[in-house]
Amino acid sequence: MKDVKILVLEDDLETIENILSVLRKIEEEKEVAFSVTVIPDYIQVEELINKNPQVKFDILLLDRDCFLGGSFHNVDLKNFDNDKVISISSVPEYNDHAKALGIKRVVSKDYSDLSIFAGNLERELKEII
Repeated sequence: MKDVKILVLEDDLETIENILSVLRKIEEEKEVAFSVTVIPDYIQVEELINKNPQVKFDILLLDRDCFLGGSFHNVDLKNFDNDKVISISSVPEYNDHAKALGIKRVVSKDYSDLSIFAGNLERELKEII
């Protein structure tokens, strides 16, 4: 069984719930086990991720806005494979900013129907895995 380490930079609990549901579904369909780390604020990104480059993840799900008023885009992207980073903002300009940083994959959130987000995320994750 393949172990996949995922870092989720997201502060919205409903979105996190949808992400975890997608991961559970993929685990049931594929021979994969996910190790999931969720970080809900940009300060923890700086302290726990950027200052510890020895901590490695296979996939990064990257929102932009943080409830503390900062940006998850402070994550040091050189510690990640840009092909395995998915920008998951609900704001098109923030996803465009992620693309400008070199991120190739975008799954936009629409809070009025997160099931579309979940389906698109599932497709991207299966492609990466």
